[in-house]
This record gives sequence, C-alpha cells and structure tokens, in this order.
Amino acid sequence: MKKVYPVILTPSDMGYVVYVPDLEINTQGKDIIDAIEMARDAIGLWGITEEDLGRSIPEPSSQLPEHAPDEIVTLVDIDFEACRRANDNRAIRKNLTIPSWLNDRAENAGINFSQTLQKALKQQLGIRE
Repeated sequence: MKKVYPVILTPSDMGYVVYVPDLEINTQGKDIIDAIEMARDAIGLWGITEEDLGRSIPEPSSQLPEHAPDEIVTLVDIDFEACRRANDNRAIRKNLTIPSWLNDRAENAGINFSQTLQKALKQQLGIRE
C-alpha cells in the first residue's frame, strides 16, 4: 500500500526537524535530502507498527498544512509493503514434509532447503527484489 503524506521541515542548528502532522510524529535530518529520507523511514516504521498492533494507518491529508515562513512543506511518499519487507526479516521456522528419496538427493546435491523454499515462494507470489 502506497501513500503520500505532507511534512513540514523546520530549519534547526543540526539541519531540519521534520513533523508529520497526519501522524503526529517527528524526526530530523542533517540536510533536506536526509530529512526527507528520515521522514519516509519514520512514516514507514510507524505505519507497520500500527498494523502489527491491529490499528489502521490514517489516510493522508488532501491539503498542505499551515506553516511558518521559514519552514518547508513537501510531500513524502511511502510504500508500506516495501518498508515491511525491508524491516521485518525475522526468521520463521517452518516444518515441511517431502519424500525421503527427494530429501536424500537434495542433501547429496548440497541444496539449501531454506533458500530454495524462499526463492520458490517469492516466484509463486510474484515478489521481485
């Protein structure tokens, strides 16, 4: 799921403070590029945490927020599914059953079962990296 949130960048001694009004979260960056990247990261992590807690991610505002003359208002896009893939790399143990003869041949060939299963699942689900 992709969304675009408005953010406010406020100059500070250390670069920029970033505020995401729709989510009421803050982050910071050493320059504008870093601030936008940090905003994307903060929004993504906040969103997948909300999903993990069973809450929905709020829709972005359709209007830009009010801001002071020295502040910058911009939009930050986020792909929550990509964020989850990038940040949720926990290993999950799965038990599976295969014929003994197939197991013997795969082990003799030095096949890594985990890598093979991951590759097959990604192909089956149409996941490209």
